[in-house]
Amino acid sequence: MACNDSRLFRLGGQEISRNPSLPLTLRNPTRRLSTVHCSHSNHSLPYPPSLSIIKSTSKLFSAISNTLPNIMSFLTSDSTKMEGSDFTEEATEATEIYINAIEKKKIFVAGATGSTGKRIVERLLAKGFRVKAGVRDLDKAKTSLPQDNPALQIVKADVTEGSAKLADAISDDSEAVICATGCRSGWDLYAPWKVDNLGTVNLVDACRKLGVKRFILVSSLLVNGAAMGQILNPAYIFLNVFGLTLIAKLRAEDYIRESGMNYTIIRPGGLRNEPPTGNLVMEPEDTLYEGTISRDQVAEVAIEALIRPQASYKVVEIVACAGAPKRSYGDLFSSITQR
Repeated sequence: MACNDSRLFRLGGQEISRNPSLPLTLRNPTRRLSTVHCSHSNHSLPYPPSLSIIKSTSKLFSAISNTLPNIMSFLTSDSTKMEGSDFTEEATEATEIYINAIEKKKIFVAGATGSTGKRIVERLLAKGFRVKAGVRDLDKAKTSLPQDNPALQIVKADVTEGSAKLADAISDDSEAVICATGCRSGWDLYAPWKVDNLGTVNLVDACRKLGVKRFILVSSLLVNGAAMGQILNPAYIFLNVFGLTLIAKLRAEDYIRESGMNYTIIRPGGLRNEPPTGNLVMEPEDTLYEGTISRDQVAEVAIEALIRPQASYKVVEIVACAGAPKRSYGDLFSSITQR
């Protein structure tokens, strides 16, 4: 029985309705893909997409007309509720990681007032981290982020304004960056390239200039949908129609991999604002092509990736499913092989 849900959710920054009746077509059936079952360095695109990119996605656009219509909290968290020696080992590891983490510099969160970004900020603060929240709108930050926490510093940081300004915002008191930016829905077809592609590239360049070596990116499921045989997947089509959002994210991922930084790329399924309703499922890149997950869980995974060495140099895909077995974060990240 698949984890199906027809409610609205967000994938790749866009709100879409998941309709189980729409086909999830595989163009390459010999490639193994997974759907979750409850029973179980040079940036090659410095400008918006060229004509060659548009031509390379002609098949995608030709399908439109046929498809569109149709952490002390670590010790008590769900991820560490295990029995016997497994629980003891995981709890001890989490405690050691926590103690080491709070002695270090700040964690810079880009997109800190976004729906996922603010959850990351809140959880980092709750776990004792010092946080620098990068925001585009300081007035919005006053109403969406805590204002009386001495561990939180709010700074103006627009990822589209270049790496020099971002380096000033991140500065040398930050030891890691979590990127949770996303392009808002709209008619500006270049916006995904400005934010999801060039914005992320600007962040990486700023980090390299400052010597920041740890980078966590919240990306999206299906960014490599074409290579997975998912070019006719309704979500893949919809998200790429409005400015090639998923392709922009994929290009940013490629740049991060080539940067030499210690990265973790997280590809969540459809994002929900509701609290978690299922256990976390984590798979290697280019494996999952459907499913949803609470933003709360995505924020937790981002923080766990930050502090766990098993997450280094990996791309993980995550969704949630009520019937999935409960596994520790250490086990989940260890199960993913580096590529």
